Amino acid sequence: MMRVAVIDDEPLARSGVIARLATQPDMQVVGEFADGTSALAGIVALAPDLVFIDVQMPGMTGLEALAALSPEQRPLAVLLTAYENFAVRAFELHAIDYLLKPIDDERFAEALERARQAHPYRRAGTQPPGTLAAPSAHHDDDESNWLTRFVVRVGRRVAFVEASEVEWIQADGDYATLHVGDRGYLLRESMGRLSRRLDPAQFVRVHRSTIVRVDCVAELQPLSNRDAMLRLRDGTPVRASRTYIEPLQARLRGRAGFVG
Repeated sequence: MMRVAVIDDEPLARSGVIARLATQPDMQVVGEFADGTSALAGIVALAPDLVFIDVQMPGMTGLEALAALSPEQRPLAVLLTAYENFAVRAFELHAIDYLLKPIDDERFAEALERARQAHPYRRAGTQPPGTLAAPSAHHDDDESNWLTRFVVRVGRRVAFVEASEVEWIQADGDYATLHVGDRGYLLRESMGRLSRRLDPAQFVRVHRSTIVRVDCVAELQPLSNRDAMLRLRDGTPVRASRTYIEPLQARLRGRAGFVG
């Protein structure tokens, strides 16, 4: 059973979340709060496992309330907001999901499932795998802070894409396209920054406009101009520039890490 607190200054928003939780036999609502200050005190007193917390509230915001808690006190958090521009701060506070208002039932169910998966790790005092690490708050050479998740827009929704599911990345103007199976997700990020933020044990830059996940490369065919043509496991052809051939081959042979 997960103990849940619901925090939102809008009574209808609180009641909507509570009504959804009432249909879940493994969720118990232990408190509801209408502002950040009372929520902060309530979280300390009640020690809920999970909070659904509004980002923007008068006085102390939801983000400020979470930030005021020590990592040990801070529960799993699903952020509620009508805006998507709080995602980076959500990363810093290890939010497990991020729901845009009005809340979609399918996305609400996905958030609960993330909470269920993360709950055992929180009880054990460890960081759940796949929780969010802030992309701009760490040094690029700190290997404990490799990017593990991407935040992308899918219509009106904010979605999270696990880095471990991305097969290859292609530059697309001011954006990058994350290829996951037969789906593509647009991300506003440069290839240079992505190549520095992704774990070089998993990803390698093969062209100024392309990054591939190493374990997705099935074949490498050298070309006469010292470039190469790669074939990914799903059959996708990807051209590798001569500039990146040696680091790519080293990575494929399991030697020293690639530096993008």
